[in-house]
Amino acid sequence: MKRDLFVSLVSVGLVVASSRGTLAQGAETFTATASVKGPKGIVTAPVTVVVNHLVTDAERATVMAALKKGGTAGVRDALAKMPAVGYIEIGGQKDEFQYAYARPTGDGRLVTVISGKPIAHLGGNLPGAKAGYDLAFALLIVPGSGKGSGELGPAVKVKIGADGGVVTEDYASEVVTLSDVQKTK
Repeated sequence: MKRDLFVSLVSVGLVVASSRGTLAQGAETFTATASVKGPKGIVTAPVTVVVNHLVTDAERATVMAALKKGGTAGVRDALAKMPAVGYIEIGGQKDEFQYAYARPTGDGRLVTVISGKPIAHLGGNLPGAKAGYDLAFALLIVPGSGKGSGELGPAVKVKIGADGGVVTEDYASEVVTLSDVQKTK
């Protein structure tokens, strides 16, 4: 499934960012509920995202340049050279990610995390698995108060769209939505 990722990975010049390599008050923890339509109905699972460090402007620029030059493989290779800055936990399984970026939105923030490997382990070792879905991402819309929403892409491809924005293509045909997104620490 293809969709525009109109968030913090849009073209470099569109988002005003500050160099924030660390968080002001240490690590941040977010919780949410993931939901996806399965063959037997809606399946849900708790999700925890722990962000220890946000990427710097230079690191963000490196990832954007890699995307423009090499698409999914370029981003995967760039992330492989970056240290883990946090992890996402689903169903008791923790997977590290190398990219975390936050930007203000209205009264809250939009937090984007990207892993240099699929977090659902949908690799070539599964029968019928599609090659090239080498990344994972989570988008967390965190309001100033109350609970937010978001999306989870456990295995995705990325590219620059015709409008210059980032477009993702999911391995799965159904979008994994996040509800009850909140900062817990």
